[in-house]
This record gives sequence, structure tokens and C-alpha cells, in this order.
Amino acid sequence: MDRIPFISALKNFSTLKEYFLKGKRHLILGVLSLLLVDLLQMLIPLVIKRAVDALTFGTATRGLLLRYGAVIVLIALFIATLRYVWRRLLFGLSRRVEEALRNRLYEHLQTLSPSFYHRAKTGDIMARAINDINAIRMATGMGLVALTDGLVIGIGAVAFMLYISPLLTLISLVPAPLIIYLTRRLTRRMSTGHEKVQKAFSDLTERVREAFSGIRVVKAYARDGWQIQRVKESGEDYVSRNIELAKTIALFFPMMAVFPNLGMAIVIWMGGRLTILGAITTGDFVAFMSYLGLLVWPMMAIGWVTTLLQRGAASMRRVNRILNERPEIIGPPPGNERVKLEGTLEIKELSFRYPGQRGHALKDINLRIAKGETVALVGMVGSGKTTLLQTIPRLLDVPRGKVFIDGTDIHDIPLRDLREGIGFVTQEAILFSDTIRNNVTFGRDGISEENLLMALKAAQIYEEVMALDKGPNSILGERGITLSGGQRQRLTIARALISDPPILILDDAFSMVDTATEAEILGKILELRKGNTTLIVSHRVSTIEKADRVLVLDKGRLVEAGDPRALLEQGKVYRRIYESQVLAQELELGIPGKA
Repeated sequence: MDRIPFISALKNFSTLKEYFLKGKRHLILGVLSLLLVDLLQMLIPLVIKRAVDALTFGTATRGLLLRYGAVIVLIALFIATLRYVWRRLLFGLSRRVEEALRNRLYEHLQTLSPSFYHRAKTGDIMARAINDINAIRMATGMGLVALTDGLVIGIGAVAFMLYISPLLTLISLVPAPLIIYLTRRLTRRMSTGHEKVQKAFSDLTERVREAFSGIRVVKAYARDGWQIQRVKESGEDYVSRNIELAKTIALFFPMMAVFPNLGMAIVIWMGGRLTILGAITTGDFVAFMSYLGLLVWPMMAIGWVTTLLQRGAASMRRVNRILNERPEIIGPPPGNERVKLEGTLEIKELSFRYPGQRGHALKDINLRIAKGETVALVGMVGSGKTTLLQTIPRLLDVPRGKVFIDGTDIHDIPLRDLREGIGFVTQEAILFSDTIRNNVTFGRDGISEENLLMALKAAQIYEEVMALDKGPNSILGERGITLSGGQRQRLTIARALISDPPILILDDAFSMVDTATEAEILGKILELRKGNTTLIVSHRVSTIEKADRVLVLDKGRLVEAGDPRALLEQGKVYRRIYESQVLAQELELGIPGKA
């Protein structure tokens, strides 16, 4: 990776421009307060100069010195008040920028297509949403303050020093060119170092996430030591990256401390001679030393700001990479009126191939499903059933003119309306660390208690839910870990049923329940959904036989379609699948077979 200069690194923050514009009032008032604090700080050496000169020339009186002291106290009070104002305004603004950026990142992640999540690691996304955004907040908060403060104090102090003695000023700034050169070299190394540290943190986060999410499998296979070693290796890599970065920073800050003090030593030697010779007054010399002391902070601020901004820039680049991702699946913007699906589905000459694969997952699919029809999809593993179902709500994208709902190309239906009109129960039962109620209603408004209980009953999970201490208000563990696989699956079925969608897709949604429970659930679903379209993938004969029509897929092609009894009599692909499933069902139920 190319090293990025300090100035170029600032360009990464252009993404935040709109947030600063929204908070421009706080930004302007905060910066003005900060500038006033800096100005007041530079007045104090002038007051001290007058007091020292008065003492030197013998013109000082008790009243005069008291007035000088009172002026310093008054300035200090103003500084304290204004410092409170700018800290509240500028640090508060950085928090609002942090909130806005995190919300924008999360909102953008919701728009990205499934293909993005296939190649992105969850731990890396988490690291960017937490650690990187925190680094950005520090850069836009403390970084902005230190940069402004350092520049103003530095320029102001040099201006006052030039006013007192141009010669001493030039002498004191002799180390400046060397500081600038070394700063450029070290900031480039810091930029690269921060990027590597953040990448290592992402890898560590992902490794730890996998270790915890798969803890049951790890323990079941007694692979605790192996998993610990993997986390340990990621942790060691993260530490080594930080140590490499720390070496660069360890050079930077001492350098920033040595050179200002070197300049001060030169000034004491040269300035003391000028004072003795009468070229400048003792007050001038003391004031000059005070301003030179003020320059120590700008020098240190260079190191502080550089570290914050380089770390923030590295994080901003990582966040920008996600923000620059564009969803592969987009639809027309939602209109004022919602598109309500009826349930008629038509597919024309549909072929689909996954990226990186030679063969087609689907090939020349043609079918029409009428509103209110119950259709079962049957086929061996890898025949294309799930792929076909995922094209309907555009979880997988296909070209225009291939999939139609109610005579409208799905590309012309807003994604929100399309997906809200389709209930989709996937093979994997996904639940959240929330109440059962919230997992089933899933953020949808207008769900009555009656509808909730009806959905639980239809999914044959009502009695088990009500047996819990808090019923539907019981909290589930992470990913519903406190429930059995069958209970999790039934809750996801209830989630799909509660909105009574025009199209319901059950993609092997009964795999974790027994045959009898599956028959009860399906019977209730079909009773409730009369007049609505239902698509079912199942490996059980009892379920398939309840369908109005069966679609048989083989190697991505639709090879048979029709009434299940008629297909059975034809004795082709469906009959072979049927007979194998009958045998499996007999084994499950313990019925003696012919084998």
C-alpha cells in the first residue's frame, strides 16, 4: 500500500462535510471560543512584561502590581469560561458526527446486496462500525481542537516574538526545518501503521466472534485448545502491529519535545546577552521566554494531531470503502401509494449462474402459479429449489423480463413493497436477542395481540411460549440459543404468518420438526391462507401431497410439473424422489419397510 502524506490524509474526511455543515452553528461558536482562549493566553506574557519592567526600572508600586495580578486573574476566569464553552460545543459536535456516521454506515449496509456479505467478514464490519468510527470521532473532536489551537497559538506566539526581537525569533526557529522534514517522514509511516493496526483489529474481532458463536461445536469436538491458539495468533498479530506503530510514535513525541527546548536553550544564551547589553529589556526577555514556552504546545500538538488524524484518516478510508459500495440489487423508489401484491407468479425462460461457477443453477425455467395456489417444489439436493425461490423477492437478481408478479416485472416493483408482500421462511432459523413478541412482530406496526397469538398457534408454538415465565415477553438468548431448533423454526414460521402476506415461501421450513407436527402446522397454514399463494420446499411426502401442484427440478431444470398423483403415475423423476422420501419417512416413524 502506498504511503499517504499528512495533507492527503485530510481529504478522506470530506465524507463528513455535510455533518459539519449541519452543526455549523456549534462549530463556529466553538471555534470562536477557542480562538478567544488562545488570544487571552497570549495577553498574559504582555502583562508579565509590564510588571517585570516596572520592577526593573523601580516604578512598581503595590497598587500597580495588584492591578497586574487582578488583570491576570480576570483573564484566567474568561479563559476558564470560554474553555468550557468550546469543549462542550466542539466535543459535542464530534459526538453528533459520530452518531450520524454510524447511522449512515448501518443504513448503507442495509441496502447492500447479499453478495457483499458473502465476501465481507462480520468481524471486519463490526470493527469498522465501532473501533474505526471511534477513531474518526477522536480525529474530528480532539484533532480539530488541537490543530486549531496549535496553529493559532503557534502563529500568534511567533508574531509576538518577532515584535519583541526578530533576531531572537530567527535563532529560536533554527530547528524548525529539521522538525518539518522528520514530521513528513514519520507521518507517512504512521498512516501505513494505523491502516495495518485497524486491519489486524478487524481480523481479531472476526476470530473472537467465530469462537463465541461456534462455542457449542468447539466444545462438542473438544477443540478448545485449537480455537484458543487461533485467537492467540490473531491477538499476537494485532499486538505486533501496534508495537510497530508505537515505535514510530515513540520517535515522534520525544522529537517534538527536544527541539523546542533546544531553541529555548539558544535563546537563554543569546537573549541573556542582548538583555545585558540593553538591546532588549528584562521584561522583553521574560515575555519572549513565555511566548517561546507557548510554542512547546504547538510542537507537541503536531505530534498529537498527526497521530489522531492519521489514525482517523486510516479509519475513514476503511469506512469510505463500505460507503462506496453500491448495491447490485436496486429497485424503483417507493411511491406515495404502496404496491399491494395479489399473488400471481410467472417465470419466463429464467436461467441463472452463480459468479465463479461454470454450470447453471437454473436453466430455462418457465412456469405460472395462479393466485391462491399451493405449490410444492421437489428435487434432489442442489437441484435449484432455493435458488429459484430467492429470485422471487430479489434476494438473487436476475435480468429483466424473467420474473413477474401480477403481470409486473419484479424490477418495476419497489423492493420494500415487493419484500413486504412476500413471507419468506429460510432454511436457517434466525432469531434475535429480544423478546419472543418482538421476534415475531419484527418491528411491524399494527399487530394486535390476537394476531400474535393466532400466528403462534398456527405455528404450533403457542403452548410452549405461554409456558414461559413471561410468555411472549420472554427474552431469548443470542440467536435464540435458549430454544431448540424446532422451536426456533416454528417462531420464524409465526413471523412470516403474522402479516398474512399474499405470497408465502417455506423453504424447507419444517426440517427441524417431526412429521406429525409438520402436518399440523401445514394444515393450519393452508386453512388460514385460502386464496393466497404458498410455495413449499419439503422432503416429506405428507407435505407434498397437500399441494395443488408439484414442480420437480433436476440439475437446475424444471423437468416435471402437475398434480402429485398424476406425476406419481407417470413413473419418472418424481416417482423416484417420492419412493426415497417414503422410505425415509417410514424410518423416521419406525414403520417396518420392505428393504
